[in-house]
Amino acid sequence: MSADNLVLVAAGGTGGHLFPAQALSHALIARGAQVRLATDERALKYGGDFPAEEIHEIASATPTSAGAVAKARAALVLFKGVVEAYGLLGKIKPRVVVTFGGYPTVPPALAASLRKIPLILHEQNAVMGRANRFLAERAQTIACGFPTLEGLPEALRGRVVQVGNPVRPQVLEAAALPYPDFADGKLRLLVTGGSQGARIMSDVAPAAIGLLRPDQRARLVVTQQARSEDLARVEEAYRRLNVAFEAAPFFPDLPMRMAQAHLVLARSGASTVSELAVIGRPSILVPFPHALDADQAANAAHLAQTGAAEVIRQTGFTPEWLSQRLAQALADPKDLTRRAQAAKSAGIPNAAERLADLALKTAGL
Repeated sequence: MSADNLVLVAAGGTGGHLFPAQALSHALIARGAQVRLATDERALKYGGDFPAEEIHEIASATPTSAGAVAKARAALVLFKGVVEAYGLLGKIKPRVVVTFGGYPTVPPALAASLRKIPLILHEQNAVMGRANRFLAERAQTIACGFPTLEGLPEALRGRVVQVGNPVRPQVLEAAALPYPDFADGKLRLLVTGGSQGARIMSDVAPAAIGLLRPDQRARLVVTQQARSEDLARVEEAYRRLNVAFEAAPFFPDLPMRMAQAHLVLARSGASTVSELAVIGRPSILVPFPHALDADQAANAAHLAQTGAAEVIRQTGFTPEWLSQRLAQALADPKDLTRRAQAAKSAGIPNAAERLADLALKTAGL
């Protein structure tokens, strides 16, 4: 590969955008490409972990805030970001720009379009996000994580290529672990609410376990992500119920904990759903009900179609409902094993390599 082999990756400052961008960057670097990241200030805390020669902070804002003044202010910040990105691209001259959604990707994507640099959009969710919808007409290719992609104009369907959602190396390591057996009679339950946590999990999971019989509770081993403000009451609830547990606001080794679980209770963000499939674990999914585009419900539906996941609306996610499902899982571990196999069949573990192939081909490298 020649020295003229720079790929600019752009991603919003949340784990859902940064994790697949990180996975792509690993794949590109393994093939000899140079990688730089364009993002906003939120992502700078990930800088030590992100595989890039340099991280460029570009001004950005979300123009969906209420009020004309807030919208005008956001538009000015985005315009500033486009000017910054245009100058950056003129200086570093990437062969291709690959974006992963979120409004921080708008300035570098627009700058790429203005400079006639090939642009690839990656959409992690089963419903296209607003930033990607805004940019779609300017992209040469729209790479998607799921077999279907809602919210895209019909005229652009020909640009869509399914590559899957790139997953981090830690996820691939976890995927190598077999589904745990039930030799000790225990059921290992992982409860997670996504990168920001979810209060509903702290409200419902301990209460549901409290409705089980004492002999059923004795067979549970719970690992729960609980927000800092919910942690004390979750810990107290499990101690009172005499349930084996570990709780924390954040688990840096979450993929490995997912692999060690018999059943996962979670939200259905794109990264979570894709990691469940690649690792191959059965799940109960509670889509975030206030998502602007109902993307979590669409993500969950794809995994539910395989039989690997059961999806429940938050309005129906009660302690009574969950207690019944946990009792069923304790009574029928063979069903969980079958669902684990179904999840694995839906995974795309080489998504990062597939997207790297597409990026390098688009770049002419």
